[in-house]
Amino acid sequence: MSSGTRIRLISTTDDMTRLCEGDEGTVDHTDSIGTVHVDWDNGSTLGLIPGEDRFIIL
Repeated sequence: MSSGTRIRLISTTDDMTRLCEGDEGTVDHTDSIGTVHVDWDNGSTLGLIPGEDRFIIL
């Protein structure tokens, strides 16, 4: 996924995150194993795993 892409979180498998459904952020980069690293608008930097975490491209 391209850097700068805006996304909205639907759900995550990470029980320790403070992110909630509907939170939005900007993709920083996608690493070599496919994790999508996001700079979330709330300050979090949690990466998303396609196929496990659900999100939509805005």
